[in-house]
Amino acid sequence: MSSPDPKVRAARNDSTPAVRGPVVAITGAATGVGARLTERLAASDEIKQVIAIDERRGECTAAQWHILDVRDPAIAEKLRGADVVVHLALDLDLETDAAARTAYNVRGTQTVLTAAAAAGVHRVVLCTSAMVYGALPENELPLSEDSELKATAEATGVGDLLEIERLARRAPRAHPGLNVTVLRPAVLVGGTDTALTRYFESPRLLVVAGSRPTWQFCHVDDLCSALEYAVLEKVEGDLAVGCDGWLEQEEVEELSGIRRMELPSTVALGAAARLHRIGLTPSPAGDLAYTMHPWVVSVSRLHDAGWRPQWTNEEVLAELLAEVEGRHTVAGRRLGRKDATAAGAAGATVALLGAAAVVRRARKRRGV
Repeated sequence: MSSPDPKVRAARNDSTPAVRGPVVAITGAATGVGARLTERLAASDEIKQVIAIDERRGECTAAQWHILDVRDPAIAEKLRGADVVVHLALDLDLETDAAARTAYNVRGTQTVLTAAAAAGVHRVVLCTSAMVYGALPENELPLSEDSELKATAEATGVGDLLEIERLARRAPRAHPGLNVTVLRPAVLVGGTDTALTRYFESPRLLVVAGSRPTWQFCHVDDLCSALEYAVLEKVEGDLAVGCDGWLEQEEVEELSGIRRMELPSTVALGAAARLHRIGLTPSPAGDLAYTMHPWVVSVSRLHDAGWRPQWTNEEVLAELLAEVEGRHTVAGRRLGRKDATAAGAAGATVALLGAAAVVRRARKRRGV
């Protein structure tokens, strides 16, 4: 049988309906969640085009790349023609200087929101964390998505996230016609490095006496699917993202096979504050609250829209334990294998406390 006439083939191609989905710009597209979302949306039949923005080019060849800092006002021109912007260019690295981190996160979000409005973008999707609700002993299980944001700026990066939440609330008033959707994931797992994932790198799980830890996880793949829902306008407003339900501390210990080390709150909090203050550990004492008190969230709005997590808390915990295998952390500080093996959990903690005491004595001698 002869092949179709070239004119017939051209006519068939012309009659193929064009993708009518949105043009989506993603900041922070080269790494982490941004890279995963870029690949996902670029492969979707419901997305017309993906514009990827970062300070270096990522691996997704199907996206249109722009290389620049999100704080650069020139980003407005790169966003022209986009229907939706997903802003994921955040620095929450434990090792980053706190002032530099805040300057990048807050200024970047301000610039993206202003640039999006100037470029005629109608929707911006931001991603913070369920940590903004705060970890408090009186929290309900689970917290409603409309619960008051009671977190303070005492934990790593949470002050930045609270400021981003404030900018999100203000943006529609400052820029009429701009819709802002905020996603708040639970403990994020899947190529992430945070104070909460490092908790599971310790040879013993620190438990503060009298506390009631509860654990709810969110796999990055589930976060990406939730972000896609927001991009396609299947959901809007403030949304929590995570696995259904939660795990009690005893369940975590049984599933992980890691035993606890229990300390009085005054000892644990005091030591954490001192060690951070003298620079021995990256995590401030405020991070401990999220391992002490509940901050589990309902994901009812996504559920109502038909979204379901593909991962359970048990599965995400197993994934996390596989990721951190071979790493050794005490009080948020990474140790070499030799140090961890020699010290053990209690020994390493004592060593850190001892080092803190030595530094304090040295400072007193110098009159600092």
